[in-house]
Amino acid sequence: MNQETKRATAPSMEEVAQAVNRYEQRCGERFAPRAVLFDMDGVLFNSMPNHATSWVQTAQTFHLDMTPEEAYMHEGRTGADTINILMQRRYGRPATEAEIEQIYAEKCRLFNACPTAGKMEGADMVLARVKAAGRTICVVTGSGQQSLLERLQTGYPGYFAPERIVSSKDVKQGKPNPEPYLCALEKTGLKPHEAIVVENAPLGVTAGVAAGILTIAVNTGPLPDSALTSLGADLLFPSMTLLAGGIDAILSRGA
Repeated sequence: MNQETKRATAPSMEEVAQAVNRYEQRCGERFAPRAVLFDMDGVLFNSMPNHATSWVQTAQTFHLDMTPEEAYMHEGRTGADTINILMQRRYGRPATEAEIEQIYAEKCRLFNACPTAGKMEGADMVLARVKAAGRTICVVTGSGQQSLLERLQTGYPGYFAPERIVSSKDVKQGKPNPEPYLCALEKTGLKPHEAIVVENAPLGVTAGVAAGILTIAVNTGPLPDSALTSLGADLLFPSMTLLAGGIDAILSRGA
């Protein structure tokens, strides 16, 4: 497959087996998944177009520079980290606490004014299969926007207990730092080889890999597959629908 194109098919059974074997060699433990840790934006909800639009408009308002493509590359960072990057680039300094509060409030206002993002196609099926397999389900998101966190309960009732949600409010360092996924492991009482990460963003893949967890990339955005595979994703699926067809095989590798 050309690294600059997007894969159209799910990994084969052989590719899954090879990926798990590579992971076991890397971590030195037998893969035994007892939990699946899902990113939220771009995995459970098709919310990234709204995030990109609101970030770009906010940047313009505050005389900062950001393209829609960069918004996708920053996906998974906390709002404060993203703002600091933009301020450092434009003004050569980090943002003050007051500036972060003001800029992020405007970003949230614009995001909440966007049309409601629908659920990602196929996500329901993935969650149902993971739940049927008896695995714990968690969300690990860089978002702190209450409107999105509340939608987890209304969009996916019965799947996400509050104590199984890690948001930007729970960590000091957001993705690509592994802290969010390490926090999820702590909440579930599991070790890295006992979990799976499902991510769609480069920073999220970096965080999952750095946490020592087998990381599945689902390329639901505009980036080339290489933006995810080059960062160490163990497996890549082109959609949540195709992941739904393959998640049982991945979970059974650790049975």
